[in-house]
Amino acid sequence: MTTTSIPSARARAKTRVSYARFRAWLIASATRPEARLWLVIQLAILHAVLWTFILINLKAAQDVHMDVAEAWGWGQKFLWGYGKHPPLSGWVAGLWFTVFPPTDWATYALAMATIGTGMVICWLIALRVVDARRAFLVVVMVALYPIFNFKGFKYNPDLLQLVTLPLLVLAYLNAFEKRSWRSGVLLGLAGALALMTKYWVLTMIGAIGLAALIHPERMRFLSSPAPWVAIATMVVAMIPHIVWLADAHFVPLTYAGDTYSLEDSGQVHQLVTGYALHNVALLALPVALAALAMALVPPWFRLLLRAPLRIVTRDWARGANSSVNLSQARNVWLIQIIVAVGPALGALAFSIYMKTDWGISLFFLVPLALVAIPALRVQSAALFNIVAIWLVLSVATLIASPWIAAREMAANAGNTATYGARSDLARELTQAWHARFASHWAVVAGTMESIQPMVFYSPDHPAAFTPLEAWGSGLISPDDVKRYGFIGVFDPADGRLPAFEKWVSEVAPKAERIVMTTRRFTHGKAGPSMSWNIYIAPPGN
Repeated sequence: MTTTSIPSARARAKTRVSYARFRAWLIASATRPEARLWLVIQLAILHAVLWTFILINLKAAQDVHMDVAEAWGWGQKFLWGYGKHPPLSGWVAGLWFTVFPPTDWATYALAMATIGTGMVICWLIALRVVDARRAFLVVVMVALYPIFNFKGFKYNPDLLQLVTLPLLVLAYLNAFEKRSWRSGVLLGLAGALALMTKYWVLTMIGAIGLAALIHPERMRFLSSPAPWVAIATMVVAMIPHIVWLADAHFVPLTYAGDTYSLEDSGQVHQLVTGYALHNVALLALPVALAALAMALVPPWFRLLLRAPLRIVTRDWARGANSSVNLSQARNVWLIQIIVAVGPALGALAFSIYMKTDWGISLFFLVPLALVAIPALRVQSAALFNIVAIWLVLSVATLIASPWIAAREMAANAGNTATYGARSDLARELTQAWHARFASHWAVVAGTMESIQPMVFYSPDHPAAFTPLEAWGSGLISPDDVKRYGFIGVFDPADGRLPAFEKWVSEVAPKAERIVMTTRRFTHGKAGPSMSWNIYIAPPGN
């Protein structure tokens, strides 16, 4: 005889009470001054950990992106600049990898640590503009924004701007409110820190300057010491880098001019359109999910049956809203509109190659700009709903990540740019150098795309030398290349091959020339085969 155990009414009530208590705790922690910061930090840490494991699974068949490997190489020496960019991203990578080993998982952890820090700063910005309830909604919307998860897999100067640009905006809102010389110093230091990340941040600095000039309360700010102290502080803080820039003959500007200037106006229009559509699509996800979280506030099911339009209209009302600081909200709206429109117009006016990645750092204020609309009413239950949506999506992605990775690999089986076994080549070349010279492999030469993975994956971590580029990193000199010898690595399908072979013939005419082939197997599945032209020049050649 079998029996069926039916939960008692007391057990069901206990379950409901526990659920209600957890929801009440979450909402209270998000709004109580003594608990809300710790809750946001916990959210950021959990987000970073979950997405680190997701990325480890998603990228299991891939080497790290060349930008990540480049940042690691920069971090081996703390210089005031690295040819293409200012130094901060290299410094951060250098500090990170004094603690963590140069492995794939550590690079994803660095990217997610950067993302998590940016999330906390975005919440601090939101507190300057809206109440704690809305600020928490903003930070979870940011966590759902693909730039802060899927698209945030590669650590580089673009991603680091998700820390330095929010810091800059936070410092500006603080200076606009306090208007003291101390707040001006903080704003100037934040501006210098942002400029030390990438010169592209001039777009945000310009947007903040224009916002200050357009804002209705501009005279109160401009007549205070804050903006002028900020400008002076930023200039002084940038002097060491400016000196380096002059000594380096302004090579970053040469890099930008050679790489991103276009003559085809049709291509410029196409790139700007793609940039705009790409970023609108990315922003649509957190906005739609936030709308869903607000729609699912009880009694949503009854409203759905009787008055479905009320699910939307109940979140909007006229009249004053004490939850929004209108003065600071105007700053956020102005800054976001300017950085959304200005770069695209500049690209059209000056025929600039507009990369979609340039939007990574520019739209972190969109969730706040929307939540700060005074007519919007945010109910407390929406906070629990959006956290639940974030958690379900993140855990589901973690569970599905091995399957997603396998499907992606199958669909892109011949994509050597993504699945080429550069890490295997790095280890094989290290063995080849040791077998020939029984010494440390010090220099790898070629193009950035080919050699940066060698820098990261080789146990010897050779310095990168790019003879075909005027904007070398400064980590190794031409004299050192001859003194230590080098291994040249070049893709035979690259159109720059004749120029590189000419350089090798001039620098090391007796270099050994071989062809090597690599192929990676992941979970028993073969990736694409790649062939490489290899040039081995002995020390003192």
